[in-house]
Amino acid sequence: MKVVKFGGSSVANAEQISKIIGIVTADADRRIVVVSAPGKRCSDDAKVTDLLIALADAVLAGTDPETELKAVVDRYAEIQRDLELPAEVVATIEADLRGRIENRGGNDLQFMDSMKASGEDNNAKVIAAAFTKAGFPAKYVNPGEAGMLLSDEFGNAEVLPESFEKLSALKDSKEIVVFPGFFGVTRDGEVATFPRGGSDITGAILAAAVKADVYENFTDVDSVCAMDPRVIDNPPAIDSMTYREMRELSYAGFGVFHDEAIIPAVRANIPICIKNTNNPSAPGTMVVPTREPEHGSVVGISSASGFCSIYIDKYMMNREIGFGRRLLEILEEEGISFEHTPSGIDNMSIILASANISNEKEALVVNRIQNELKPDHVTVEHGLALLMVVGEGMHYTPGMAAKATSAFRESGVNLEMINQGASEISMMFAVKDVDREKAIRALGTAFFGI
Repeated sequence: MKVVKFGGSSVANAEQISKIIGIVTADADRRIVVVSAPGKRCSDDAKVTDLLIALADAVLAGTDPETELKAVVDRYAEIQRDLELPAEVVATIEADLRGRIENRGGNDLQFMDSMKASGEDNNAKVIAAAFTKAGFPAKYVNPGEAGMLLSDEFGNAEVLPESFEKLSALKDSKEIVVFPGFFGVTRDGEVATFPRGGSDITGAILAAAVKADVYENFTDVDSVCAMDPRVIDNPPAIDSMTYREMRELSYAGFGVFHDEAIIPAVRANIPICIKNTNNPSAPGTMVVPTREPEHGSVVGISSASGFCSIYIDKYMMNREIGFGRRLLEILEEEGISFEHTPSGIDNMSIILASANISNEKEALVVNRIQNELKPDHVTVEHGLALLMVVGEGMHYTPGMAAKATSAFRESGVNLEMINQGASEISMMFAVKDVDREKAIRALGTAFFGI
C-alpha cells in the first residue's frame, strides 16, 4: 500500500487535479490520497490558504468580508467548471465557509484554524468527486471522523498517540480515500491545524498508521537536487539518501519539505519517495532508513543565511566547572534556542538563528553573560551563513575537511567557523553571508566537479 500526498501546486487547478487522478489510478497500490488546498496557478497568483487567512482577518477585524469570501469561492468555482462537476459543489463550499464564519466562537486562534483548514477540507471533497466522475470510486474522509486527534495548540497542533490505531482502519477501504491534509480535531471536537505545510505531516501520520510500504510525496520537481539550483545551474540529482542525510540537509536550506514534517514515517521506517506531479515517470528521490554509500561520497550541499554568533573568551575556561551549563541556562531562561556550540579550552561560540534574538534580547543576554560568567571578552557577529556538506560516505574518510577548506582558500572565501558532527556524516562551515554563493560554488567544484 502507498500513501500519496499532493501539495498545493499539484492541486492548483482542474488540469493539475486531472493529472493526479491519472497518477493515482495508474498504480493500484495508491489507495490513500492526501491533498493540500489549491496553490498558486502561476508565479504572481495567491494560494487559497492565503485567501482564507485574508478572509479570517477581515472577519476578526469586523469589516465586511464579502470581497475576501468571493475570492475564495471563485477559485473553487473555476475548478468546478473546468472539471465539469455539478454547480452545487460550489454552493456547498460557500455554505461551509459562511457556516464557519457564523459559528466562529470566542477563540480567535481556533477560528483562524477552522478557516485555514477549510482550504484542504473543501478541496478534498472536490477531488473525491472528480475521481468518482472519472469512473474511479473515491470517498472524502473527514479527519475528525477518521480519528485524527490533535492537541489544542491551535496553529501548532501535534498528533495524539491514540490517533494511529483509529486511522489504521483506512487501509480497509474498498474505495480510494481522499483525505484533507493540514488539520484534525481536538478531543473537544474543535478543528486544529498543524504548522503551515502540515499536509506533509498528515501524509506521514497516515503512512505510519496504515503501515504503508511507501509514502509518496508529489511536488513540482523531478527529484531533490544535490545543491541549490538557484545558485548552481543543473546540479546533480539525488537518487537516494538516508533520513539522517535529509535531516542535515533540510536544516540548512533544503526546502522540498520540512524534515520535521515526516517524523511519523521516519519513526515507522517507511521509505519516502519524492516525485513530480508533472513528470510522474521520473524515478524521484528515495529517502530511506539506511543505504550503502560510496566511500568518501557527498550526497548534497546546502546553505542558509540569517545566523549570528556570540563569542565568549575566558582564560582557563576549561577548568571552571559548570561554565557551559550556566551559559546555556542563560539562553534557556531567555527563551532562545541555539544551533551549534563549537568550543576551545578558553572560548566558546554559540551559533543562533538571528530571527530568534532581537536587538533588545541580544543586549540582555550579553549583559547577563558579562555579569554572571565574568568572561574576558564577549562579542557578537551578525550576517553569517551556514553551509552543510553531507554524506554517509564521509564517515571515517580522511581528507574531506581539507578538500572543503582548500576550495574556500582558492576562491578567496574566509572561514568564520568549522564544525563536524559527531556522526561524521556532515561538516558545517560558517562564512559571511556576502560570501555564501561564492562558497557554495567552491564546494560544488570540489565535491561534484561543477
